[in-house]
Amino acid sequence: MSDIIYVLVVDGEKSYRESLRAILEDAGYVVDTAENGEKALEKVRTSRFDVALIDVELPDVEGAELLLKLPNNEEMIKIVTSSFSAVEQGIKMADCGVDDFLVKPFRPEELINAVRNAVLRL
Repeated sequence: MSDIIYVLVVDGEKSYRESLRAILEDAGYVVDTAENGEKALEKVRTSRFDVALIDVELPDVEGAELLLKLPNNEEMIKIVTSSFSAVEQGIKMADCGVDDFLVKPFRPEELINAVRNAVLRL
């Protein structure tokens, strides 16, 4: 693994997506974004990402469906974000290859810690 960590943020809400980008870039990560599942899949096909941060509700697809379409390997850690109950959504996502789950709203430190912990598993 290289010293540079690439993160893909997938969220339908532009302001939220850009805020996550800023937090992660300030923490030293290289960040790209996608506003929906289709764009996320395009980016994953053409670029390598160490971590994917995916919202459960995207404009074109549910996060669970997108997770099933992403490569299922140990080279990309998948973190799901949601404003719903962590227990309810966590159970649904467990079968889809999710590695971690963050409940919105979360503090910047929680996000950075989740990504840092994900990187340690690579």
